[in-house]
Amino acid sequence: MSISGVTSTALLGMRAQTTRVSVVANNIANSSTPGYARLNTSLTSVESGGVQAVVSRTALDVDPATELTDLIEAEQSYKANAVVFQTGADMWEMLMSIKRD
Repeated sequence: MSISGVTSTALLGMRAQTTRVSVVANNIANSSTPGYARLNTSLTSVESGGVQAVVSRTALDVDPATELTDLIEAEQSYKANAVVFQTGADMWEMLMSIKRD
């Protein structure tokens, strides 16, 4: 996999986790709305590499503990993808400096 592939995969991961955080926020904001059904985010792999977030409605009520757990998991996953992206960017800078010398 190329360096641009690594950074692209990490970006897709960060976007997917951003979607998860948005869904959690939406669930919490609407938890007391009568008739509201919880939204769920599942991750599917993308053919080019990485993941994509798919949002679907469930028949479940909103549980604050579940939402908090999902939020923490999304945060940790986002951070991991950000580290991968930064490492790829650092490697790219190193290659460009070697090429210039």
